[in-house]
Amino acid sequence: MKATQTPPTGVQVTPADLLRMAALYLRRHGWHQGTYYAPTADSITPPACAAGAIGIACAGHRVEHFSQLDGDTLADYLAALAAFVDYLDTTAPVFFIDEDGYLLDEHTSPYSWNDDPGRTAEQVITALLAAADEWDSLHTSGGENR
Repeated sequence: MKATQTPPTGVQVTPADLLRMAALYLRRHGWHQGTYYAPTADSITPPACAAGAIGIACAGHRVEHFSQLDGDTLADYLAALAAFVDYLDTTAPVFFIDEDGYLLDEHTSPYSWNDDPGRTAEQVITALLAAADEWDSLHTSGGENR
């Protein structure tokens, strides 16, 4: 950079970036079902579920509950999780109907989707990456945010 150039003021991290970071985290540290993180002996990088990996991508450390996040980090977490849910809603819709036939939930829960007994780590990682690509296709133009 030349001395006369103005350095960038900051880089905006998008939900797509966070979803890709969560997928990378799962590849490196492992995937888990049932809770955010596998019960390990004080590991700072335990195997995680999809939502737990998104939390780590946002905060940079384990987060036992999203209420532990500060305002900006919480907003990033919720945006990334919403992008993931939007993707799941279009590719793996799960609808919960009560015994009277009423729709209880019209959105796919990333928690129940992650914890499905037939789910695999590769499916979760692939879905996170696909959700990131979908977010990019809807929100960026030529690499720039719309």
